[in-house]
Amino acid sequence: MRKSAKSRAEEQFAASQKKANQALEEKEKARREVAEHVAMLRGLRLAKEAADKAAAEAAAPAKKSPTKTKKPAKRMPQPHRY
Repeated sequence: MRKSAKSRAEEQFAASQKKANQALEEKEKARREVAEHVAMLRGLRLAKEAADKAAAEAAAPAKKSPTKTKKPAKRMPQPHRY
């Protein structure tokens, strides 16, 4: 017995929907993998920066002398030059 045109169309539509869903899942999986990789690299970078900062603080002298800030010299108003 031959299938009706409607049932064949429904089967084709279901197959195309299945392919589209699979492609969407693959794209989402790839996006998640990239996001996880970036998060891992960010964590490593932050840990390295923290370790570098701690090492720099340990190597720096323990006692820092406060520096005095100079007040800017008062300037005389300049005449307008045309």
